[in-house]
Amino acid sequence: MAEDLPAAWRRDQRRTYTPADGDDELEYATYLHESGDLRLRIAPASLDGYETPGYTLQATTYPGLDFSETFRIRQVLTFGRCRAIAVRFMELFAAAYDGPADLEAALEYGFDRTKASGVTDGPLDLGTDGIDERRN
Repeated sequence: MAEDLPAAWRRDQRRTYTPADGDDELEYATYLHESGDLRLRIAPASLDGYETPGYTLQATTYPGLDFSETFRIRQVLTFGRCRAIAVRFMELFAAAYDGPADLEAALEYGFDRTKASGVTDGPLDLGTDGIDERRN
């Protein structure tokens, strides 16, 4: 099955499984930006310790390095919806990203445009210094 991903992104992993304590089939996927600076992960919220149903979209900066940081972008009920948000985030990130110096700005750009309505906080562990100046 071919996936329609933005040109700068590729699928790293995709798995389907049934947990031992349930009957529902769950999905898990990771995507990497061509720079290697960002990985997106779609996984059941329960894998991240949440007791709510659904899927979580997370981003990890500089995956595999000691100074990598992971934060939650959004949590929704279905894998399909989470994947659609992930693809939208990928498009936005790619449009704003122009190398490692722009990583935080590109993350903020994607996050601001994919967050749930009414959410005013930035993602955890992501600096927001100067965000108001960039919006004007």
